[in-house]
Amino acid sequence: MNLPLILNLAIALAVCVLLWRMQSGHVSFTKRVLAGLGLGVVLGAGLQAVYGAGSPEVAATNAWLDVLGSGYVKLLQMIVIPLIMVSIVQAIMKLRTTASLGSISTLTIGILLATTVIAAVIGILMAKLFGLSAVGLTTSAAEVARGEYLQGNLAAAKDISLPSMILSFIPANPFLDMTGARKTSTIAVVVFSIFIGISATGIAGKKPEVFESFSHFVHVAHVIVMRMVTLVLRLTPFGVFALMAKVVAGSSLQDILNLLGFVAASYCALALMFCVHLLMVGAAGLNPVRYAGKIFPVLAFAFTSRTSAGSIPMSVATQTARLGTPEGIANFAASFGATIGQNGCAGIYPAMLAVMIAPTVGIDPMSASFLLPLLAIVAFGSIGVAGVGGGATFAALIVLSAMDLPVALAGLLISVEPLIDMGRTALNVSGSIAAGTVTSRVLGETDMRVFHSDAEINLDSEEQAV
Repeated sequence: MNLPLILNLAIALAVCVLLWRMQSGHVSFTKRVLAGLGLGVVLGAGLQAVYGAGSPEVAATNAWLDVLGSGYVKLLQMIVIPLIMVSIVQAIMKLRTTASLGSISTLTIGILLATTVIAAVIGILMAKLFGLSAVGLTTSAAEVARGEYLQGNLAAAKDISLPSMILSFIPANPFLDMTGARKTSTIAVVVFSIFIGISATGIAGKKPEVFESFSHFVHVAHVIVMRMVTLVLRLTPFGVFALMAKVVAGSSLQDILNLLGFVAASYCALALMFCVHLLMVGAAGLNPVRYAGKIFPVLAFAFTSRTSAGSIPMSVATQTARLGTPEGIANFAASFGATIGQNGCAGIYPAMLAVMIAPTVGIDPMSASFLLPLLAIVAFGSIGVAGVGGGATFAALIVLSAMDLPVALAGLLISVEPLIDMGRTALNVSGSIAAGTVTSRVLGETDMRVFHSDAEINLDSEEQAV
């Protein structure tokens, strides 16, 4: 190691020690996450100011920061499948009726799809308001390469259809899906878990002793998994710090300035859609300001990590421990929200791209003949994107190809893609939490005592935190 790298890592280590001392001093979880976020921005900006975004020193430092940041994300991904399985099985066994299950799934998925269409409308309006157009944009070597990559993946996007995607949700080999081998593994595990729960409930009256034994096993498994979730979530401030520092240190200010209009329009659209989520929560009879404060930590993690699936454990913990949403509904919303109806990746982003690119082929993007098919494709395409890797990329491919627009032009935005993707991912997670919260409230399942309490997710005691 050279001296600059040692110095950079020493500073990062000092920050980690500070965050650890805050945890030992029982500083609230929200404040620790906010501190990690802010310190990550400061360190990243400092590294870029001293060395430059593309310097070897920044690259070497980011490689070590990635051990902490990406390592934390991998730990979260590790517990996603066990958490989904035990939580959904236990929730269904407590429901004892498939009618409640049908109401939960219908409401949750319906809200996710409806909000995605609203997000697309907002994206279109922002593109129009900011006058965005792909006409005349210059291309660099990286953008050309990205365009060629998108063009090469066009065939895979065209092969995606709603019937084939729904069929892929059925787990022919559930043990394979538990490894996350397929792009739709998360939903497949949800389906398999539902079958286990319904099957167990079906023998409750005929073989009560077997049901009780299995119920005890599921309870024990649930307690252990939730304890594992608690241990991993304790690392959140450290993970957020490392992820944020890496993003800021490696971002190119000039690239951002060159596409400032698209960045500004994107974040205005994301902010407006987040306000829609707050309006939904307020219409359901909950205080939107209190709600926003309670979900901030999970949104901060989603923003820095850029992973909707990795946010599932923290999303479930937030919904159950801070919003008063039952585990069954929280797991449905978090699981489906990470794979269906993503407001940011499948709603705002492809709609804005379509409006930008349409003028390059002589199409008026504000005509009804263009907008109505676009909204319909976005709605159904948001299901098609469900488990396909690179959600936003495939959403763009599906929408642009279905509208007969040149997909390669989407590569022009590669330089600001990471910056915008952070906001998109946070909005995706916000949408899933809003869907779970509203569903719970509509069905009368929300524990209002939990929602009105100021209790944090307790990650410091030896009791179960969530």
